[in-house]
Amino acid sequence: MDEPSIMTELARVLALSDYNTRVVLLGSAILGLASGLIGTFMMLRRRALISDVVSHAALPGIAAAFLLTAGWAGGGKQLPVLLAGAFASGLLGMACVHLIKAHSHIKEDAALGIVLSVFFGAGVVLMGFAQRTTTASAAGLDTFIYGKTASMLAGDAWLMAGMALLIAAVCAGLFKELRLLCFDPEFARTQGWPVRRLDAVLTVLVVTVTVIGLPAVGLILMIALLMIPPAAARFWTDRLGAMVAWSSMIGATGAVAGATLSAVFPRVPAGAMMVLSCTALFIVSLIAGTKRGLLRLALRRARLTSRMERQHLLRAMYECIEVAPGGLAHPGAEPSVLVNMHQLTATRSWRPGRLEKVLRHAAHDGDVELDGWPMLRLTPAGLRHARQVVRNHRLWEWYLIQHAEVAASHVDRDADEIEHVLGPDMVAELERSLPAALRAAELPGSPHQLDVPAGGEARS
Repeated sequence: MDEPSIMTELARVLALSDYNTRVVLLGSAILGLASGLIGTFMMLRRRALISDVVSHAALPGIAAAFLLTAGWAGGGKQLPVLLAGAFASGLLGMACVHLIKAHSHIKEDAALGIVLSVFFGAGVVLMGFAQRTTTASAAGLDTFIYGKTASMLAGDAWLMAGMALLIAAVCAGLFKELRLLCFDPEFARTQGWPVRRLDAVLTVLVVTVTVIGLPAVGLILMIALLMIPPAAARFWTDRLGAMVAWSSMIGATGAVAGATLSAVFPRVPAGAMMVLSCTALFIVSLIAGTKRGLLRLALRRARLTSRMERQHLLRAMYECIEVAPGGLAHPGAEPSVLVNMHQLTATRSWRPGRLEKVLRHAAHDGDVELDGWPMLRLTPAGLRHARQVVRNHRLWEWYLIQHAEVAASHVDRDADEIEHVLGPDMVAELERSLPAALRAAELPGSPHQLDVPAGGEARS
């Protein structure tokens, strides 16, 4: 298909000019929204594979429902009857998982694998019987395996809408209970909450979503539509309510985008395109998510690294001035001693290029000023910042020496790893845990310049 015809077809689909297009897009949006909604609770409950087990366990129910109703009017392929069989079979599969867990030493993941493979094998066998039946035609049953969104009817879309509305109502009514179940089930159990019943309700909701999605997406790909949207939503927020909204929106958007692309390119399966569209949204969320996205984490890490290096620079300059004659007569004095840049390079093992970059940032913030290359000087503001950095570092060193019994010769590295995240409350707590002499000092002495045994007092 050439480019103009593709754009024309895309405009026609987006304009919703065809009745079938409106039905398919509406049903896809509802399915994506419901999948993202209930998938959020399943992911947080660490039950991601349950939907895969349910979808595979539904296959024998579909085949059995067809075989039992093959002589009825309509050939036994009425969608409500087949979905009812899938629902019953999916619940039976989950009951088998719980029975295996409760009455054997088999772990949950092994029980899920056993039930998935056994039920799917039984479904394939029953599907073979259905394909050879002479009472009615079984053509089209295999669409439940791979899905066929294009064949969706208005009744199917309304059925999905009704089920999605029911699922949303249950989740809204049990939101607090489901939140407690997902984040702290043990606490919920000790407080008398019916954890097993809540788990059962959650399982029924998952079975419902999975079953109504089988005709559109298929049992093989249904787990992707349940798990990818909440996984993508996790990169945008830490709040459960916002995560449910994000997941539902991503699920609906991915499903509609996949159905649209399938309509533009008729040979492309809609279910697979839904999954790929959701995957594209997941990749965007992974990279650009405002809470846990890679760009956000990289920016946060770069800021932390820059702050740590700035603090190392100020502490190194302060300690060089501190030991120099006449450098710091008293805490309020401005230092008259200049620091050589090459001295700092040897002190912190900095590469010259990296040190120059840190110095430029510190000079831009007004903490350091040049006094003829390569001599440096702390500004009054830089001196105050440096004194606070040194104080926090030494408080933590003394704490590790006296309470963690770390030797003074090894405490500097341990303090370096923690001092940069000390907030005001933690500093106050450190001060309260130290002897009164250290607390009263404007700036505690360096334990490296004293004879300090691990867990003991300083000795001159």
